[in-house]
Amino acid sequence: MPWGTERYREAMTLTTEKPLEVVLALLGQRGVYALLRALTAGPLRFGALQQVSALPPRTLSLRLKELEEVGLIHRTEYSEVPPRVEYTLTEMGRALKPALEALAGWEQGLIAQPRSRL
Repeated sequence: MPWGTERYREAMTLTTEKPLEVVLALLGQRGVYALLRALTAGPLRFGALQQVSALPPRTLSLRLKELEEVGLIHRTEYSEVPPRVEYTLTEMGRALKPALEALAGWEQGLIAQPRSRL
């Protein structure tokens, strides 16, 4: 069953026993971490998110729908010609910012260390 189904909606309610596991599973999907990190800087359009994530358009569209369904991002459509759509973090998405920054710091530490064999 794909993540963008009832499973997420049910898992992300306040009654779930393991919301961290749900969020970590979502973050483990290709491109999700990059999307959330990019959105911490403010609203972005589809094209900008595609550049940041390097995801094909169809995959990006699916990821954005999943993130919207679980309540981490909000999609705003503007009635303009040409149509304009922006994505922003919700309050729940903004609450992830410290964790995303900690992961970015951890990653930088790994990159700075010389690789050793296990």
